[in-house]
Amino acid sequence: MSQAAETLLFELGMEELPPGALASLSDALTNNLVAGLEKAGIPHGKATGLGAPRRLAVRIADVAVQQPDRPFEKRGPAINVAFDESGAPTQAAEGFARSCGVDVAALAQLETAEGAWLVHRGVETGQSTAELLPGIIEQALTGLPVPKRMRWGSQSAEFVRPVHWVVLLLGDAVVPATFFGVDSSRQSRGHRFHHPDPVEIARADDYEARLRAAYVAVEMTERRDMIIEGVRAEGERLGGHAVMETALIDEVNALVEWPVVLSGSFDADFLRVPPEALVSSMQEHQRYFPVRDADGKLLPRFITVANIESRDPQRVIAGNERVIRPRLADAAFFWDQDRARPLAERQDGLRAVVFQKSLGSVQDKAQRVAQLASRFATQMGTTPALGERAAALSKADLLTEMVGEFPDLQGVMGRYYAHEDGEAEAVADALEEIYRPRQAGDAIAATPLGQLMAVVDRADTLIGIFAIGKAPTGAKDPFALRRAAVGLLRTLIEGEHAINLHALFSEAGAAQPPGLNAAEQVPALTAFCLERLRAIYLEAGFAAELFEAVRSVLDVNDFEPLDFDRRIHACKDFSQLPAAGSLAGANKRIRNILRRAEALPEAVVDANRLNDTAERELYEAIEARQGDVQRHIEGGEYSQALAQLAELKAPVDRFFDEVMVMSDDPARQANRLALLQRLQGLFLAIADVSALPESV
Repeated sequence: MSQAAETLLFELGMEELPPGALASLSDALTNNLVAGLEKAGIPHGKATGLGAPRRLAVRIADVAVQQPDRPFEKRGPAINVAFDESGAPTQAAEGFARSCGVDVAALAQLETAEGAWLVHRGVETGQSTAELLPGIIEQALTGLPVPKRMRWGSQSAEFVRPVHWVVLLLGDAVVPATFFGVDSSRQSRGHRFHHPDPVEIARADDYEARLRAAYVAVEMTERRDMIIEGVRAEGERLGGHAVMETALIDEVNALVEWPVVLSGSFDADFLRVPPEALVSSMQEHQRYFPVRDADGKLLPRFITVANIESRDPQRVIAGNERVIRPRLADAAFFWDQDRARPLAERQDGLRAVVFQKSLGSVQDKAQRVAQLASRFATQMGTTPALGERAAALSKADLLTEMVGEFPDLQGVMGRYYAHEDGEAEAVADALEEIYRPRQAGDAIAATPLGQLMAVVDRADTLIGIFAIGKAPTGAKDPFALRRAAVGLLRTLIEGEHAINLHALFSEAGAAQPPGLNAAEQVPALTAFCLERLRAIYLEAGFAAELFEAVRSVLDVNDFEPLDFDRRIHACKDFSQLPAAGSLAGANKRIRNILRRAEALPEAVVDANRLNDTAERELYEAIEARQGDVQRHIEGGEYSQALAQLAELKAPVDRFFDEVMVMSDDPARQANRLALLQRLQGLFLAIADVSALPESV
């Protein structure tokens, strides 16, 4: 007969939670409760985390109402100690029996390799789940990731917000418990305005339906979908499409219990302000969703999600329109004020802005970046003059009113102001592109000058922070150097720039303040970038063997990311060829043979000593392809080179089937070893294919 089970519901009601905390607290509470049940050995079904601004809740299906009975075995004294010579129990045996609550006669014996022992065996009756739940939940609450706790009233309990009610049901029964000074019950609460009266929860399974009737959509995914669909439909009704960023959707979802989508408008004159500033104002300050037309142009409309179904929606809309006007007016004022003074005039002010105490001011950094840009401009498809000008202006928008109000617009506003100042279009665009990619999945800079700036700015930051001893350790990366390294590497690879990392960081290190010995950090920084490169390829689905095949043939202190990328893609292409597995195995065999050889000759093959047909065919096949392979390698066409080498499968297989490399004739043995060295050398000029799996 199956054990009885009921649905468990726990709800903690409180003042409105910080928006950024709801999702993490809900996940943690769900996971902690599940872990507590499992630790107690209580079977259960699916756990569902629920939550809204004023509540955290968990519903778990099919929770056993009692722990299963568990057999136990308690070992006592050794038999030779438990009984005397006549077989009568000693005090040791009797004491053990008393501690177990049985007679000595009820004890069993256990035979082990170490000897025989008295044991007490039995079955421990499981406790009721209701008795265990208060402790399990207390532990779950203690383990929540609450960054800042608070006290309220006269009690000493601390939590993220004051707690007002607790619901704890197992099926239809209230489980008695007290948390944060509040006793559990079956009374929840609905929407603060639409349903301020208590909400009676008869059974745990009724929870979501009862709260929905009280104007609370407690299932977070459902509420999020309601917001997305409502905002999308309203955007279409307005003749455009709503701009819905994931972060804003999640924040709004954590702010409302009953989402009601409304829209409003603002004066079209504000559209003269760069749209990014208007969007930032709407999203960050008001949590509004902007609306764009079919061409992507901003419309003088916005969408908001209210937490109430007003009897007079127009009053709510009018209130939002009154609130947004001064925000947009501020943005327009900043735009007008900032344009009154060219970016170039702000450069000197950057001397008063500290970049890092040991690395000087932001102006010092801009000058170092200008020097580095001049050095690599030609290699990256632009001119030193443009590089120096873009670097000189690259940080100037830090001192504008707009960026002061909206820091996320750094670079964006620099581009707008540079265009207004009449700067070269490439320079203006580079002021924004220097920060690309801004995050994972973002595109790299689109122009050569922007790519140059993105690379040299990050190179200066990386070598400078390494030089002052602040390289990332473990999970700590306060200067976001891992992200900077990934951005630099992606730009060099996707922009197809053949830049040597050692040369780049050496030049950047030479420009750092004296006394830092930045040059000593170049090898460590290059190795750090190589590890970031590994992460990039693994995330992109490349097997670890492919990465190792390339890394093992390159000097880790002297390589080009673009060249590395071409090699690893060539290895991936090669691994898909029918000949790949066989040639990988052959290269392993060659490596082992050459490693065991007492002395390796020069890789010069004497054709006159090739007496066996198989070794002669291999030699001729190599000779026929070597020229083309070398030309492909010199041109960075590694896939084509490996495709040529894949044609050697048949003669290589026949060679190992028919030829004894380690011949008794020393001259013949040396000649065959030279042939294998020559074959191996062709592959190693690209990658160590012996690192690839033999079965592909």
